[in-house]
Parts: sequence; structure tokens; C-alpha cells
Amino acid sequence: MPAAAPDTAHRGSRARLIRRPIATALVLAGLLVVAGGTVGLTRMTASHRGDIARPVAKSAPAPHGIFAAPPQAHSAKRVPRPVALIIPVIRVRTALEQLGRTPQGTLQVPTSTTVAGWYTGSPRPGEIGSSIIAGHIDSTLGPGVFFRLRLLRPGNLVYVRRADGRLAVFQVTAEHMYPKDDFPTEQVYGPVPDAELRLITCGGVFDPVTGSYLSNIVVYATQVSVRPPRHHHGRRRGHHPRARQS
Repeated sequence: MPAAAPDTAHRGSRARLIRRPIATALVLAGLLVVAGGTVGLTRMTASHRGDIARPVAKSAPAPHGIFAAPPQAHSAKRVPRPVALIIPVIRVRTALEQLGRTPQGTLQVPTSTTVAGWYTGSPRPGEIGSSIIAGHIDSTLGPGVFFRLRLLRPGNLVYVRRADGRLAVFQVTAEHMYPKDDFPTEQVYGPVPDAELRLITCGGVFDPVTGSYLSNIVVYATQVSVRPPRHHHGRRRGHHPRARQS
């Protein structure tokens, strides 16, 4: 291989001298970047000098299955069964039948459109829980016992007379209409922490094909007091007090 010319050799050596400082500078710059990154990481993981960065704890696997429902509260003392329902503001005064379940598992309905019924699978009115009373809205003969149920508003009073003569007083808190194919079963029938009442009837659009309404009306009420039975002793002979509406 022929020897390089002096001029060429000089340029080559000078190029090597130039490349070496550039390479050295690049190495130093890389070290500074690494050092800067380490300092930044240290500042992010340790807020004070001398703090030790803690390893991130691994999360434990979640247990399988559903959450258990809270137990339904029960009254310490069982109250007498309900025998009558009075709602003065919509002029309802009715005896109460006892309702169970149909073979299909649905709520039975009263045998007459003029009488409401208490579902025996629910707490008695005044016990802790959601007590259910159902009634018809109407029939081919005319309005039923709960024809005006939709007119109830928060603050209205509902009275349930018990077998011992006492009167359980409930105050309406809400009124809703739900499509039957999207009925909130747990909200209506589920456990509650106090003594509550649910009044249920049909409503909404009437379907002539099925012969039934497409929705349910539900009135929510909470017990506010219990009144003792009325005593008729001590009346003066010949004194006939004027009847009062409850």
C-alpha cells in the first residue's frame, strides 16, 4: 500500500484529534444526562434528604362472589295485624284482606275492587321494614279503592288500624309510577331501617289486548306515630257528638 502524502497524513491526524474531543464531550454529556435523571428520580421519590424510596406494594387478588345483603331488621316486639286502612285526603276507608303469593310467585290481588289487602309476606304496618298494601285502581264497573292513589303528595297522612284498635299513622314521602317490565322490586319490597308503608296499584296506559295497565303506582310512607284506641266510656247520656272525619 503506498505511503500517504505528508499533507494527507497531517489532515488525518488533525481529524483524529478533532474526533477525540467530540467523542469525549458526547460521553461526558451522556453521563450528565444520566446523573440528572437520577437526581430527578431521587427528588420525585424522596421529599426530604435522607428519605428512602419505598417499593410499591402489590395489590392482593379480589375475592370472588357477590356481596352479602344486609340482614333485614325486625322489630323487637310484634305488632297486631292490620285490619283497616284510612286515607282521608283521597276518601279511602276500607277493610284489609290478607294477601299471599300466586303459584307464579307474584303478589296476590284483592278479591274485590272496593277492598285493599295487606301482603302477609311483608312486615305488619308499624314493624321495621316495608309493609305492602295493594288495591285495584278500577274495573269495568267503575273506580276501585285506589283510584285516587296517584293524587297523594308528600306530607299527606295515611292511617292503618290494627286488631288491638290502635292507629298507626304514616306520612307520605313520595309517589312514583314504574313500568311493570322495569319494576324496582328491591327498592319497593327490600329492607329499610324504620317502619314504612308501600301502597301499590296499577296505572299508566291501559292495554286492551292484555286487559291490564302497563305500569304500577307506588306511594311511599313512613310511620310518624301510633295512637291509642278510642274509648267510648264516660259519655253523657243523650249526648251524641258529631262524627268527625279521620
